Order: sequence, then structure tokens, then C-alpha cells
Amino acid sequence: MHFFFRTVLGTLTARFRSPLGIWDVGSRPFRVLPTDLDVLRHMNNGVYFSLLDIARLDVLTRSGLWPELQRRGWYPVVVAETMSFRRSLELWQRFEIETRMLGFDERSLYVEQRFVVKGEVYARAFIRARLLKRAGGIVTVPELMELPGVGAAPADGRMPEWIEGWAAGTQLPSTKVPTWSEWS
Repeated sequence: MHFFFRTVLGTLTARFRSPLGIWDVGSRPFRVLPTDLDVLRHMNNGVYFSLLDIARLDVLTRSGLWPELQRRGWYPVVVAETMSFRRSLELWQRFEIETRMLGFDERSLYVEQRFVVKGEVYARAFIRARLLKRAGGIVTVPELMELPGVGAAPADGRMPEWIEGWAAGTQLPSTKVPTWSEWS
């Protein structure tokens, strides 16, 4: 329930924050709350992923893409994500989540997000996402590029060379995955 209210508040406040382009770096402030903590009294690793959702929604809203996606009946889903942690976030600590779109391939979008405290990166995540249609199917790259403000991905080297291998390595097969007992 706590994340529901944080998401609603994040969506409402994003409308009043400065606009940005989809290829710009978006920064969203947060603070570690008591409900974010695990038994070791630092932010629970699952909370990091939930806050990343709010930060991505902030960028989509501020860039004007969120209402456009809703109008077309499209919605984003996470396909794969990986995170590396460097330092722990503690109770009441302020931090920013920086979000930037890296680019896309034939089926997926790639996003980098960082947890930053006073200029220091505490954790970094890479997300592979896809846009789906409520009517069924995925949004194709040509359809994606027609969205206002999207166009071609920047050719500024922001897409890491290793990300294509990571995407292939984390993709589940489209057929039934064997159970553990079937595997042995």
C-alpha cells in the first residue's frame, strides 16, 4: 500500500516538475522511509526496484509520453533488470534517482538508472523494457519512433556494448520452461 501512495504522489508531482525530452537525463528526489528498511536497517533491495518504477514514470510524464501511451492503449513492462550495489542507503537519507533512455533494438527499450547521493553513485540498474498494446502484441520500433519526441536513439555511445549479450542471456524461451524436476 505504501508504494501505491508513493506512485500516485510521484505521478501527480511529475506534472508540476520541469519538462524534459525522452533522451534527457531525468532526476527524481527521494528519501529513505522507515517502511523501506530491511532487518539490517538499510534500504531493502526490493525497494530499489519499486522506486525505479516511480522514477521511470516521472520521466515518461515529464516528457509528455505517458499521456500519449495511454491514449494509444500502450503500456511499458519490464522484461529484464539487473542492479549493482556499491553502498547502502540508510534511514532518512536523501538521494536522487537519475534515469536515462539508452536506446532500443527490434523489440525492447533500454534504460539506465542510478541512485545518487551528493554526486556519488550508490547503485546502478539496467532495465530492458517493452511496450505492449492493450489490444494485444508489442509496439514495433517504427511505431515507437512515431511518438512525439522519440525519433532515432542518440548515437552518442550511451548504449553499452555488452547490453545486447545481456539481453540475449536473460531472455526466457517463448515455449514452456521446464520445471526443476523435468530439468534433472
